[in-house]
This record gives sequence, structure tokens and C-alpha cells, in this order.
Amino acid sequence: MRDIDRMIDEAIYEEEGELLRQIGEEPGFFSQFFSVFGGRTGWVNVLLMVVQTVLFVAGVWAAWMFFAAADPVSQLRFGLPAAVLLLMALMLKMMVWPAFQTNRLLREMKLIQLQLARRGDVEGSSK
Repeated sequence: MRDIDRMIDEAIYEEEGELLRQIGEEPGFFSQFFSVFGGRTGWVNVLLMVVQTVLFVAGVWAAWMFFAAADPVSQLRFGLPAAVLLLMALMLKMMVWPAFQTNRLLREMKLIQLQLARRGDVEGSSK
């Protein structure tokens, strides 16, 4: 009976080791950033980044025209839209960061869950 318990413990330990290798170290910034565009809600983040890029380009163009304008009316005509477009682009970019942080938190929670499961197995086998 003890041999079966030992074989089960060894199999579980090998499986946990494989899970830990899959989780590995924390991925780099770019791999974390591009992981936001995957999954079920990835298309929303792709759409947000496309719209954000369009707003940013339009805001830069309006800011360029603002600095090239000679009279105050033209400066207002381009300055206010430039500020609004750039702020909107910033707000849309900030909408993606919570998903980025959520992925990091989920990864850490999985690691903690695996460590707790391992601790439970070690304590259970020592009884």
C-alpha cells in the first residue's frame, strides 16, 4: 500500500513540476502586452488600439496645424481639437491597461494556487 502512495506522490510531483515549468518566469513586457490582444475579448482591445492610433494621428496633425497657424482664430480652430483628440487617445490607451494588469494578477494567482496545492500535498503525505 505504501508503494502505491509513493508512486502517486511522485506522479503528482512530476505533474506540478511540469506546471511550474509552463508558468515559468514572468514574461517580458512585449509578450504581456501582446497577450492582451488574445482571448475572447482580444478583438475589443485591438479595436481600441486602432481607434486610439487614429485619434492620436489626427491629434498630432491638428497640433501641427495649430503651431503653423498665424492668427488666433485658426489657432483655436486647430488647438482645441488637438487637445481633445490627444486626450481621447490617452483615455482609450488607458482602457487597455486594466486588462494588462488583470492578466498579470491571474498568472500570479495561478502560481499561488499551485503552491498551496503543493503544500497541501506535502502536508497530506506526511500524516
